[in-house]
Amino acid sequence: MAALLTTAAPPASAAGLSLSVNLFAARHAISPDIYGMNGGDPALVAELGIPVSRWGGNASSRYNFKNHTYNTGSDWYFENIVAGPDNTLEAFVQRNRDRGMKQVVTVPMSGWVAKDSPSSHPFACGFPATRFPAQDSFDQWDANCGNGRLNNTDLTGAEPTDTSIPADASFAGEMVSHLVSRFGPAARGGVPIYELDNEPVLWSSTHRDVHPQPVSDDELGSKSTATAAAIKAADPRAAVLGPSGWGYCEWVASGVDGCGPGPDSAAHGGLNLSQWFLKNMKDYSDAHGGKRFLDYFDQHFYPQISGDKTPEANALRLRSIRSLWDPSYVEESWIGPSGVNAPPLQFIRTMKQWIAQYNPGTKTAITEYNWGALDDINGALAEADVLGVFGREGLDLATMWGEPKPTDPAAYAFRMYRNYDGAGSQFGDVSVSAASTDQGQLAIYGAQRRCDGALTLMVINKTGTDLNSPLSITGTGTGKAQRFTYSPADLSSIVRGGDLPVNRGRVTTTYPANSITLLVLPQHRG
Repeated sequence: MAALLTTAAPPASAAGLSLSVNLFAARHAISPDIYGMNGGDPALVAELGIPVSRWGGNASSRYNFKNHTYNTGSDWYFENIVAGPDNTLEAFVQRNRDRGMKQVVTVPMSGWVAKDSPSSHPFACGFPATRFPAQDSFDQWDANCGNGRLNNTDLTGAEPTDTSIPADASFAGEMVSHLVSRFGPAARGGVPIYELDNEPVLWSSTHRDVHPQPVSDDELGSKSTATAAAIKAADPRAAVLGPSGWGYCEWVASGVDGCGPGPDSAAHGGLNLSQWFLKNMKDYSDAHGGKRFLDYFDQHFYPQISGDKTPEANALRLRSIRSLWDPSYVEESWIGPSGVNAPPLQFIRTMKQWIAQYNPGTKTAITEYNWGALDDINGALAEADVLGVFGREGLDLATMWGEPKPTDPAAYAFRMYRNYDGAGSQFGDVSVSAASTDQGQLAIYGAQRRCDGALTLMVINKTGTDLNSPLSITGTGTGKAQRFTYSPADLSSIVRGGDLPVNRGRVTTTYPANSITLLVLPQHRG
């Protein structure tokens, strides 16, 4: 009987753990474009009102709009594929226009696009068995198409014209002109943003059958300025986004140098590729009367965790988000002390710093990112934290790669920002100061809605313990806060809890273990 009468332990209250918000401090607009995706389930995209979609990825590097053909590159045996009617560029633009979404369209820049090819096997491919009879692997559905490797070493000597035809900046201009003729210019509802290829520093890997040599600063610079000029000539109000950087090595040197300073970076003022890219685009603008040729500085970010969901991977997933902003966080991947020994990335802040120094006025974009485990509450916590960081740090555009299914927990992380009540209500669009005494345990992000003045606070409990924490708000008085929670207690819905009293700007409640809680103060008074 004594055991039956034992009471449950109260929620933990970590020593000194508290939250604070100031409506009058650190105010800045949150770009709606940070909630973008590269694709996604149509019903989920519609429900969330996703604002931006991107036509990108490796297949876009050799997409030929004239014959609707692309090459899969190293992703799948370097094969030419004719896009079906629903997968053409025009279908992508039309579909997203119908949804009211902005489009980011990648234009080829490597020098090659896919030539006319069969629409069914046998496909044209970059490493055919007729030319390379010995390879490590061949397509099980097309025995002539190999992976371009022998004994785990890349083969050389591929003939680009097996799959592709030459295409310079004029091809990009034709592509933009084609889209303008079909959908109108950017100023009147046409494609608003064009991307300068996809991860060009990886051409020598992903598309090594046509571009086996690493990209130098000068090659990327000359192709980028020429392509940007062709885009702007075809549609003057369209924005240009680049260089679609693949990873940290571009923050150290050039494609030729590899992942350490070398002669190419030395020949360009000691700047890394990303810095020099910004400077080169600015120099080109200055030489053309100050006309802007680069509108967004774009990088990709993938933490080195994959989809693992071990306790160690889950903890690392949540910690690694600090690489986006934290000046004290040291990378725990190959980028860190065990590898190239990078200083703290402060990814978004560093992007902004380089922009201020080399090409002022350029916006920031991360057109590919994914923290993994989208089907797990840990992935949902990570995604909610990432979206909060994007807004607080003032990122201008982001599109997730590898989108969640509608029933995945990570989809609910998006819902917490885009449709938390099932009626289209959203997180605020003006960021305000919000701080936690331990962001690693209990993170908080604050924003005010312009439409109704409501204060919205996203609180993420990253621990496996219920946490009770006081919250103080400067700029609001007495009233009630609506409460919406997503937690392991119900992974199929966002639960509307009871309202919380707000007494002289103070709120105290329990945040469940591994949960996302949104507090909404509809009518705040100073």
